[in-house]
Amino acid sequence: MELQSPREAAAFALSLLDLTNLRDDCDEAAIENLCLRAQTPYGNSAAICIWPRFVAHARKILGAGHPVRIATVVNFPSGDLAVADVVAETAKAVEDGADEIDLVIPYKAFIGGDEAAVTVMVEAVRAACPHSALKVILETGELKDMLLVRRASELAIAAGADFIKTSTGKVSVNATLEAADIMLRSIRESKAKVGFKPAGGVSTVADADLYLRLAETIMGPNWIMPSTFRFGASSLLDDILAVLAGTTSQRVAAGGY
Repeated sequence: MELQSPREAAAFALSLLDLTNLRDDCDEAAIENLCLRAQTPYGNSAAICIWPRFVAHARKILGAGHPVRIATVVNFPSGDLAVADVVAETAKAVEDGADEIDLVIPYKAFIGGDEAAVTVMVEAVRAACPHSALKVILETGELKDMLLVRRASELAIAAGADFIKTSTGKVSVNATLEAADIMLRSIRESKAKVGFKPAGGVSTVADADLYLRLAETIMGPNWIMPSTFRFGASSLLDDILAVLAGTTSQRVAAGGY
């Protein structure tokens, strides 16, 4: 993967995008719009990421086997629901048509020293969605300490995560390159087939390109694809489309392109 231009980076980022609407005021009309936006003249986003209550509606719109996958969130955003409740939430989401589950670990318990809480939660949800991609959200901005980020990554990978994801996008510090570096190195060292998803604060093609280049540096050429790398974002699509249409925004220009 040698990204020679902003346009190439934009096209690649589109194929890796989980187009997200986790706003508190989201409704069925917003979901319909999200499904339309995910299918662009330049290709589709990898997935949409939505609240569990809208999964069935999105599945009606997209239909079975649609190339745009449906991701939803569980134990979100607080990370402090009971395991049984999260398992039930997961089972209902899968029944409604979710292809992918984005699970928040019990990060407050983990910060307090309870590593087992992470393992128990991830293993239980893994068992509840055996045929779905499981993305485990570490909430790295709340963990703060990079040693904790590393340990949370290791625990999530060992418990069956298909991806490890930085953030909910609902706290003050979300995706950072520092956390991404630690998480990607944890994946590499595990030798497991696990992907990476930065989420929250990735709003321009310039931002996205920094994460793509970091992942390529750590994981090697040809590692990045939709099965190993996703962006979680709501506004990134606007910038991708601006770059692809040749109306590059000021923000992208400021980012170095």
